[in-house]
Amino acid sequence: MKVLITGGMGYIGSHTCIQLIAAGIEPIILDNLCNSKEIVLQRIAAISGKTPDFYLGDVRDRALLDKIFSEHEIYAVIHFAGLKAVGESVAKPLEYYDNNVHGSLVLAEAMRDAGVKRLIFSSSATVYGDPQEIPIKETTATGATTNPYGRSKYMVEECMRDLVNADPQWSVTLLRYFNPVGAHESGTMGEDPQGIPNNLMPFIAQVAVGRREFLSVFGDDYPTVDGTGVRDYIHVVDLADGHVAALNKASPKHGLHIYNLGTGNGASVLEMVAAFSKASGKEVKYQVSPRRPGDIAECWADPSKAMLELDWSPSRDLETMTTDSWRWQSNNPNGYQE
Repeated sequence: MKVLITGGMGYIGSHTCIQLIAAGIEPIILDNLCNSKEIVLQRIAAISGKTPDFYLGDVRDRALLDKIFSEHEIYAVIHFAGLKAVGESVAKPLEYYDNNVHGSLVLAEAMRDAGVKRLIFSSSATVYGDPQEIPIKETTATGATTNPYGRSKYMVEECMRDLVNADPQWSVTLLRYFNPVGAHESGTMGEDPQGIPNNLMPFIAQVAVGRREFLSVFGDDYPTVDGTGVRDYIHVVDLADGHVAALNKASPKHGLHIYNLGTGNGASVLEMVAAFSKASGKEVKYQVSPRRPGDIAECWADPSKAMLELDWSPSRDLETMTTDSWRWQSNNPNGYQE
């Protein structure tokens, strides 16, 4: 079975390729390398023993998509490709809508014309905005997003919902991620953000390894266990396994399928700092800064639907997440080197 992975060289995409290969599935990677490195392909091959076919290009390139679909008998598409920094999306909304929304539409059109109607979409818990209930269920209201990144994910979800309504032969699975962290246990693959990290774990890791002086903790006056924001952190390999499960369980079924991928537990910023300090044996210096606009106090998932219907459950705890992250960062202090 061949599956097209858009954005397959990125953090989540690359780990998903590893898990797909382990499950006997052949990933075909499309990536423009705007937030990834070509050396990732070598790391995938070293871990899995197989080198996936790789196409360097953009998901908005219709001619390239047609070429891929003509050269391979694609069973389904897992669509990771997209810009993902909340702060950057506020500064560059047009770029985010063009890449994330327009790119998804070009992909869906190419899939339709190629007769490939199974899609797993990399969505986000940001579609829930400031959630009306905790833990967050798939039935929790969406759309009240707080930034263009979240709105772009919500827009694509709605486009896919309309697509399934118009053509019931489609199978579209929306996977709403919470906060992916961790790295492959080998220490050879992990998160390598370009520039200043936008997510907590890589920033903590870069402070611990000496690349950053300190972590800025945005707000310590939230109504949480220690005043800092609480989030649901999920190991990237557990998240990757969720895609394999969705491919096996949901994609054979027509219609729209929606799942939260999280652990069902929340951890605060300072709890993450303490856990990483313990895993690394390094002090993680931090300074408290004012709250960021749009941030919410707490957010974690109810993953019971995915656990029941996909026969999937996250198995890696906070200690494993931080230990694997430190192994990756300490082995690769400057990320992927070419």
